[in-house]
Amino acid sequence: MPPEEGTSIAQAYADRVEVRGRDLTGELMGRLTFTEYVHLLLTGDEPTDEQRFFLDLLLVAIAEHGLMPTNVAARMTYAADPESLQGAVAAGILGAGPVVLGTSGECASLLEHGLLEGDDAPAKIARALHDGRRKAPGFGHPVHTPVDPRAERILLLADEHGVSGPHVELARRLAGAVAEEWGRPIPMNVSMAIAAVALDLGYPAFAAEAIPILARTASLLAHLAEERERPLGLQLAAAAEAAAGYRPERE
Repeated sequence: MPPEEGTSIAQAYADRVEVRGRDLTGELMGRLTFTEYVHLLLTGDEPTDEQRFFLDLLLVAIAEHGLMPTNVAARMTYAADPESLQGAVAAGILGAGPVVLGTSGECASLLEHGLLEGDDAPAKIARALHDGRRKAPGFGHPVHTPVDPRAERILLLADEHGVSGPHVELARRLAGAVAEEWGRPIPMNVSMAIAAVALDLGYPAFAAEAIPILARTASLLAHLAEERERPLGLQLAAAAEAAAGYRPERE
């Protein structure tokens, strides 16, 4: 007997595949773009024009960022085992954490809770983070100063398309509160912009966390395709060993 609560995502039959109540070959293939299909898979509904546009935008914004730890980990894993493409991709995705790539979900939760705390939420949030000696999720970047151009572009387009709502407004107010609390301007980064716009478009916080993972998977595959032709993985490992050096501890 199947469980009472099954999946509402998909089912394969002998003559067809049904996805979210739609026939895969008859209704979806050849009609939906992959971005639209992702929206359908995540939410159960087909996207509005604005949701499609911005989901596409956010995926493009976060997919690639050079030889970041996620890409380095994937390339080094692939160099060690060229027969394990899936393992190398997994190694890269496992590096999507709260320091690199994986903060959009945390930003979304921060914004959701912030909207429940009233007009003084930005100041309260910034003060609590600063007093707790914690970094402000969605603010600061080791490369992009004084601004993260990706975040600027996302928010500019959100304004132009009229989709900026309370979450974008809160993110901007939070930027001011963080600068005041830290005593210096700290740029809003792409993770906060992704979270704010995704929430204002009606996506759940989970989607804000999922978007960077999906986007970076495409980038990892590009790096691994290049790794086959122009290997860097072992060079990166050797460079890391040389840079770290060996300093044995003595009693």
